[in-house]
Amino acid sequence: MSACIAVVVPCHRVRAHVAGVLAAIGPEVETIYCVDDACPDASGDYIESLGDPRVRVLRHATNQGVGGAVITGYRQAIADGADVIVKLDGDGQMDPALLPGFVAPVLAGECDYAKGNRFWDLEQIGEMPLVRRIGNLCLSFLSKASTGYWDVFDPTNGYTAIHARVAAHLPFDRVSKRYFFESDLLFRLNTIRAVVADVPMDARYRDEVSGLSVTRAAGEFLFRHARNFCKRIAYNYFLRDLSLASLELVAAAGLLAFALCFGGWHWLHSIRYHATAPVGTIMVATVAVVSGLQFLLAFLGSDIASVPRRPLGPALAARASHAPGRAQGDSRDA
Repeated sequence: MSACIAVVVPCHRVRAHVAGVLAAIGPEVETIYCVDDACPDASGDYIESLGDPRVRVLRHATNQGVGGAVITGYRQAIADGADVIVKLDGDGQMDPALLPGFVAPVLAGECDYAKGNRFWDLEQIGEMPLVRRIGNLCLSFLSKASTGYWDVFDPTNGYTAIHARVAAHLPFDRVSKRYFFESDLLFRLNTIRAVVADVPMDARYRDEVSGLSVTRAAGEFLFRHARNFCKRIAYNYFLRDLSLASLELVAAAGLLAFALCFGGWHWLHSIRYHATAPVGTIMVATVAVVSGLQFLLAFLGSDIASVPRRPLGPALAARASHAPGRAQGDSRDA
């Protein structure tokens, strides 16, 4: 039996491009869920007038953001029995012809979640606006640390495909509903140890206008990444397991904190009384710093090596064939 592939298209001010996007989606897709996120241009009515029998329009009474729209589509696709769910924007930036390349690794059991990477081809990077290029580089590093997926890049890329059984285990009620959606979803995927893979793709930019404020997003993203990093470390290294990496992190934190307090106090004392610190005092602080950094690097090495490698999708699908699965996101884990 062939796999049931569904596409979710969040719709908010995309009327100029959405018809072309829908027309370009291939026949391998069984259902297309277009989520009218309280669009002021009445995108839902316009899409229904196009007459594509695969399209099902879902409507929000109030705007919930791109994440909220995608989650609504995910939930409906899971309830309708989809096997793989692709998220595709309606503004024309994502080429629907690439869709099979995102679905294939999920169906093959190579990963649970496939996402686009616009940085794969170095020649194509130059086509990306400079601000976006720099922003994505910074966000990619923050995302690696907060999500634990050190081997993926371009975390804000919204061209994705997810195994429906894996999606059904995500805590949708806790996932960020707006611009942090893609990054927060990666964090939630790590909490259930899902396998994530990058899919090379080219960037396409048209006349769309982003509603994202760079200055506002920078502070918000930094805070959210820091919060998710702390939660991930607590979940993976202290609540669910206690490994050598956990002890390395404790040792690193203790030594570096000691070096900061001990060295800082003696440094201020030297400045205040115009006295030279004893060599022994300097050596104690130095050894603590060096040792703390060594433990920290050892912990990072362990963390990078612990990226999930065994996909959940095949096992969940096999289990579901013997027992009814849940149709909604599971909010137990994070």
